[in-house]
Amino acid sequence: MVGVDIVAISRIATFYEKHGENALKRYLHPEEIRLAKSDATRAGFWAAKEAISKALGCGIGGTCGFHDITLYKDAKGAPHFILSSHLLEQFSITGHSLSIAHDGGFAVAVVSIETASPASNKM
Repeated sequence: MVGVDIVAISRIATFYEKHGENALKRYLHPEEIRLAKSDATRAGFWAAKEAISKALGCGIGGTCGFHDITLYKDAKGAPHFILSSHLLEQFSITGHSLSIAHDGGFAVAVVSIETASPASNKM
C-alpha cells in the first residue's frame, strides 16, 4: 500500500506561530518535537503522518490518530516510523518505508506499507 501527502510549509509555520507548542503537541510526540527544529521538518512530519494514514486506507481519525504514529531518524538522518500495536495487528503490517522531502515551500512524504495479505486490510 502506498500513501503520499504534500503540505505547504507556510501552513504549518502559521499553525505553529498561532498556537505555539500546543500546535506541535496536537500531532507530535515529545521526542518528535525535539527533532522538529524547523518549519520544514515540522511540515515534513505532518505530511509523513498523513501519508502513513492514507497508505493504511483510513486517514487520520478514529482508526489511526497522529499519536498512533511515531517518527524518528536513524544515525544517517533518514526518516522511519513506528506504529501503535493495534495498527500493526489490525493491518498485519510486515514492513514499511518512508521518504520525506522539502522544496519550493512544500514538504512531501511518500510511504510504502507491506502487509501479510490483502485481506488483512479490513477496518
